[in-house]
Amino acid sequence: MPMQILINLLIGFIWMFFQESFSFLTFFSGYLFGIVVLFILRRFLPHKFYLESLVAIIHLFLVFIRELFVSSVQVSRHIIKPKIDVTPGVFKLETDLEGELEVTLLALLLNLTPGSVVMEVSDDNKRFYLHGINLPSAKESAYKSQKKLETAIKRVTRND
Repeated sequence: MPMQILINLLIGFIWMFFQESFSFLTFFSGYLFGIVVLFILRRFLPHKFYLESLVAIIHLFLVFIRELFVSSVQVSRHIIKPKIDVTPGVFKLETDLEGELEVTLLALLLNLTPGSVVMEVSDDNKRFYLHGINLPSAKESAYKSQKKLETAIKRVTRND
């Protein structure tokens, strides 16, 4: 992926020199031309097209923002109530992610969503132990978040 970005930048600069106009607009049009060239040649490249990875990263970010908002609203509902009625507890979450990067990313994203905290990851990186603020709802929302985040993480990290 970094090599594709460098090639695209090089195409943009070469385009700018061929046009004999050293402006941002000329470079940008050459950069867009480079995107088209790389898109046409994408099947000859060893990695997937870098704009696909960029779109996957933006999708992961948007999924995380949505999950963060939803779980923040849930935690706010618990706080606003006059009588706090929560049943905290620990539960196990199974994952099929592979590699330390994927597992770490999922653990961090689950930690940043309020209502659940990853306490421990098993030695084989297949199980998370989470603490939930309200066990029945936290467990259910953690499972839903996990599936959405796992799918988005796989799109970012795997070269399919």
